[in-house]
Amino acid sequence: MSLTNKIYGSDFPVILAPMAGVTDLPFRLLCKEQGAEVMVTEMISAKALYYGNKNTLPLMQIEEEEEPVGVQIFGSEPELMGQMAHKIEDRGFAFIDINMGCPVPKIVNNHEGSALMLDPIRAGRIVEEVVRAVSLPVTVKIRLGFDAGHVNAPEFARVLEAHGADAIAVHARTREQYYSGKADWNMIRQVKEAVKIPVIGNGDITCGADALRMKEETGCDGVMIGRGARGNPWIFREVKAALSGRPQPERPDIHEVRDMLLRQATLGVQYKGEYTAIREMRKHTAWYTTGLPGSSRLRAAVNKVSTLEELKNLLEGLR
Repeated sequence: MSLTNKIYGSDFPVILAPMAGVTDLPFRLLCKEQGAEVMVTEMISAKALYYGNKNTLPLMQIEEEEEPVGVQIFGSEPELMGQMAHKIEDRGFAFIDINMGCPVPKIVNNHEGSALMLDPIRAGRIVEEVVRAVSLPVTVKIRLGFDAGHVNAPEFARVLEAHGADAIAVHARTREQYYSGKADWNMIRQVKEAVKIPVIGNGDITCGADALRMKEETGCDGVMIGRGARGNPWIFREVKAALSGRPQPERPDIHEVRDMLLRQATLGVQYKGEYTAIREMRKHTAWYTTGLPGSSRLRAAVNKVSTLEELKNLLEGLR
């Protein structure tokens, strides 16, 4: 069994990237149906876990049908990260993922997320403490570096590997770029050449052909899809087809889009309650309907919707 298979259950995993406010349980279930092989939870604060913040519990809810699922944690204190990883490792997760790539200012200002790429010593200690604390595989998600003047992903990856990381996912942008500009896939290849553990490529995969090209150009051991999946769980069936040499499936028609959107809303109500779920579906509705006839009118109207029935009535206008 390859190391990639041991961690992710696949020799070339197709992974749904963790995205705060996006990759909740309902959305993960739909992506799994469409071919995503591995899920990762939204990121969870080690400090929030320590203080028993009630908002962390829903983030850790998983279902058997979406397995394998990794749990992503973030923080800057090595001992606390290890303790909290140990605290949650028996909740059915397949691996522990450490976030060292989040670019959001409030995370970075706490020396967490992508700020850790400026502090390889601390980053290595975090990995070491988590590895020591748990029996699960430990993976890390990083960026190319903090900014254009500090592109250090290959060297940083070697530090993480030396401290026990089992795999590394590389979002091929710097923190400074956030999600703008073009992802530098060449750097994914350089990270792959720098370490012996699996390297997962992430950035600018918007269709099946992109995933196949990333595999061929970088030699990566798997692909991770983030923004390309928002409002588009079908991307996973397209990627799986491309990687296996099968013809590309037809893009969903407007009826499939409406049905998928309503399924996600219904699952959201089931798991979160109507008040929360329908308000969260406003942004998902905008993503699902981008480019469709009347989408701009619908995006404006959906912000006034507060019940599942109102959402169903609104979507009846999609023809």
